[in-house]
Amino acid sequence: MMNLNQNKTQPVWYADLGNGQYRNPILYADYSDPDVARVGEDFYMTASSFNSSPGLPILHSKDLVNWSLIAYAVDRLPGGYDDRVRHGEGVWAPSIRYHDGKFWIFFSAPDEGIYMTTSVNPAGPWSPLHLVKEVKGWIDPCPLWDEDGNAYLVHAFAKSRTGIKSKLKICPMQPDGKALLNDGEIVFDGTEHHPTLEGPKLYKRNGYYYIFAPAGGVPTGWQTVLRSRHIMGPYEDKIVMHQGDTDVNGPHQGGYVELDSGEAWFLHFQDREAYGRIVHLQPMGWDNDWPVMGIDSNGDGIGEPVSVHRKPDVGREFPIAVPCTSDEFDKPDLGLQWQWQANYRPEWYSLSANPGHLRLYAHKLPIGATTLYEAPNVLCQKLPAPTFTATAKLAIVPNQLGALTGLTVFGHAYRYVALQSAEAGYRLVFVEGRGDKEASSEEITASVSIPDTYGSIYLRVSIEPEASCIFSYSFDHTAYHPIGDVFEAVPGGWVGAKLGLFCLQHNEALSHAYADIEWFHIE
Repeated sequence: MMNLNQNKTQPVWYADLGNGQYRNPILYADYSDPDVARVGEDFYMTASSFNSSPGLPILHSKDLVNWSLIAYAVDRLPGGYDDRVRHGEGVWAPSIRYHDGKFWIFFSAPDEGIYMTTSVNPAGPWSPLHLVKEVKGWIDPCPLWDEDGNAYLVHAFAKSRTGIKSKLKICPMQPDGKALLNDGEIVFDGTEHHPTLEGPKLYKRNGYYYIFAPAGGVPTGWQTVLRSRHIMGPYEDKIVMHQGDTDVNGPHQGGYVELDSGEAWFLHFQDREAYGRIVHLQPMGWDNDWPVMGIDSNGDGIGEPVSVHRKPDVGREFPIAVPCTSDEFDKPDLGLQWQWQANYRPEWYSLSANPGHLRLYAHKLPIGATTLYEAPNVLCQKLPAPTFTATAKLAIVPNQLGALTGLTVFGHAYRYVALQSAEAGYRLVFVEGRGDKEASSEEITASVSIPDTYGSIYLRVSIEPEASCIFSYSFDHTAYHPIGDVFEAVPGGWVGAKLGLFCLQHNEALSHAYADIEWFHIE
């Protein structure tokens, strides 16, 4: 947890304005497809994590505005996530619920099926993943336990795997969540009026069954709500929030909670391209048993996102908190802000080999791989704000022939600045790369020789509005020298651009190369 009273520097983004109001987004970071559950005075959020490990982040808040990252529900993904990076696959659009004294998360891996995990404590441990349904392309699952003891699961379809799109299906489910009783029924077809209908969340209130579902596509869509007196329909539909006259494009896909104070609130994302799908909070009410989200500022009968609003009435004030970003590497475990690009291996790093440093061991790329795009051992975190500077202090270790260690801004197109060792000594290289599911490529576009008299080097990237990235380096943490061209960051596979640290091995004769990173600061 980070708050303004405990940290030397102010977080680069915070939502709590300190005057009883908050600003959106509440999280200027890529917590894609968020869902939320309330238990007593506590709120818990989870989000998509795709191919990263650990996965399924668990965030905690007391007021829906100030959030801390407290755990991950999945340490490793099942299937083929150990030896290669499966960009854009893995954990898609989870749902989190509290039922029968424990927390439940359901999610789909688009090529493996629907999984479930539970825990009595959201900080863990979480149960091993259970495969509820082995199936391709059934995505975005969400459970509901009815008052009569019956259980159900709603889901959408990935056209890339099933040929079906814009339709929602409900399946009867075992109350223990471990299996579906049958393949269910299509309960709504949004093809004509709600194209790209997906991401459903299932609720029951005042005798109505509700399905909250985004439509219209991620960058430009809207929030649809369906309702029916019967779980299997027929369902009425209504658009309850859209961009309207605001600058918040595609406001949709999330979850809602109700407070003891009688208020209701809706969490959703906005696609900000390189910054990812950042999280907004909207006031919500009910009118004739239809939800009303945001503020209908232009009188068209549809809510629009708010930019600044009164904070939720939870009965008291709480300290400003945001997920951590900087790391001194002085604890026995990696900070929760870090994730690897595939299922991680303990031999990739150490926090005890040189206490107070992160030691990254140089490992070869997977067989057939030639670029950073294909490297599983890249340690990444999300971009945390529209404008900031990230700096890593790297020790120059002698006799590391063949090692390549650096700092990257990573997406389908990426750049990195790295310390490279060779027979003639060290040099700093700036590399332009790009990749997709078919291929990847890299090119060194700038290089600087590094005298062997230096004991450390500082690698930096400054992020300016619209994700414009300027890389630089320094030997004294005072004078920074630009390297390479300005780079306009882009998203990756269903994710925003990431900041990454890495150490690769390009000399097969070398087996003990490593890099020591003393700290990583975002300010």
